[in-house]
Amino acid sequence: MTDFPPLDWSDLIAFHLEAGVDVALGEAPVDRFAETAAEQKTGRPQPEAEGRPAEAPRAPARLEPPPRPAPHNPAVAPHSPDAAVMAAREAARGAASLDELRALMEAFEGCALKRTASRLVFADGNPQARVMFVGEAPGRDEDQQGLPFVGRAGRLLDLMLGSIGLDRSRAYIANIIPWRPPGNRAPTPQETAICLPFISRQIELADPDLLVCLGGQSAQALLATTEGITKLRGRVQDYETGTRTIRAVATFHPAYLLRTPIGKRLAWRDLLAIEALLAKADAGKP
Repeated sequence: MTDFPPLDWSDLIAFHLEAGVDVALGEAPVDRFAETAAEQKTGRPQPEAEGRPAEAPRAPARLEPPPRPAPHNPAVAPHSPDAAVMAAREAARGAASLDELRALMEAFEGCALKRTASRLVFADGNPQARVMFVGEAPGRDEDQQGLPFVGRAGRLLDLMLGSIGLDRSRAYIANIIPWRPPGNRAPTPQETAICLPFISRQIELADPDLLVCLGGQSAQALLATTEGITKLRGRVQDYETGTRTIRAVATFHPAYLLRTPIGKRLAWRDLLAIEALLAKADAGKP
């Protein structure tokens, strides 16, 4: 019989935190399937499990008059996704600098993710850098610190940068979504559409020579494609900033590489291609 090593609870807790599970709902597990089966058999709700207070009897509901519609206020959040996208486009166009863009995003109320996130995660690194990396959305560590790529995936990204002679002083780093989705879930297409005008303007204002999309969600949003990251990675494409055309490539997200280490072999090829593109851009400058 195989002897398994003892369970390291710290690793298990770290796994749940990475997955976005950071709140305990009770001291003891509750078998909801057993409760449902008992209710179906007896036709009566079962008593609350030990350790959970029973609900007090509810008073009969009273009919209340419908609320009055609130007067229109242009400062409140847009009422529809399409209106939120239009508001984001208008706000992004009004930013003449990265500092102005950040201030406009801080005041923007059109994305519901802002109300569940701790803070805006705008960017990190050097906005004057020749290469800009764009990921998908902040995680728990990024939400706490207000900087992109500072957790385990961020540490791997730093190693990837270092392998081709870069660091955060020579790269600019941001995300498509600047607010953490609850529980680290994937952003919805609607949330991506609302935030896309902001990252597009951010790329335009930073004006890098090379854009690197980290992961399929980033590549699909910025390169306007439905192809997966496996097909997109390694291909050099044009990205229109609105003022010029720059080169763009896609590679795997560091979080994916942590889950799938075999992908590091392909990611290394992508990094060498990025290094070559930067060297070629240097050679073409007077």
